[in-house]
Amino acid sequence: MKLLIGTFFFSFGSALIPILNAEAYVAVAANTYPAILIASVAAVGQMVGKTLWYYAGANAEKLPWIHARMDKPKSRASMEKWQERTQGRPWFTAALLFASAWAGIPPYAVMAALAGVLRVNFLVFLLTGLVGRFLRFWIVAAAATSLFDLLR
Repeated sequence: MKLLIGTFFFSFGSALIPILNAEAYVAVAANTYPAILIASVAAVGQMVGKTLWYYAGANAEKLPWIHARMDKPKSRASMEKWQERTQGRPWFTAALLFASAWAGIPPYAVMAALAGVLRVNFLVFLLTGLVGRFLRFWIVAAAATSLFDLLR
């Protein structure tokens, strides 16, 4: 049970501090618990952390230096371009968020903050991220379990 709690908190921390490698933690933890359980706990921990990135992005314009930057025509044009891409195309937005959560390209922390800035529907952000992160961690845990089984 302590390992599952540790998995949650390590995954949460890795969502905020990218140098912490949740995948490595999940791979080692998969030697003790079923891959599906470890992947689920890690995905939930990650999404709690990524939610903080989302809300940071949603409130970023309140910071004076970001507000000043967004008043520049080039920055405003770039923001409007991304808003056009996402606001009228919910399936595109969901696919982009899912791909980032699953593959990590572009980095999901960046996408979480950008989703907040663009005011992406929170439920879309949460569900695509949860499924994408779960699949990512499940693949890592299952591969590690297979490797552990081969080495025994």
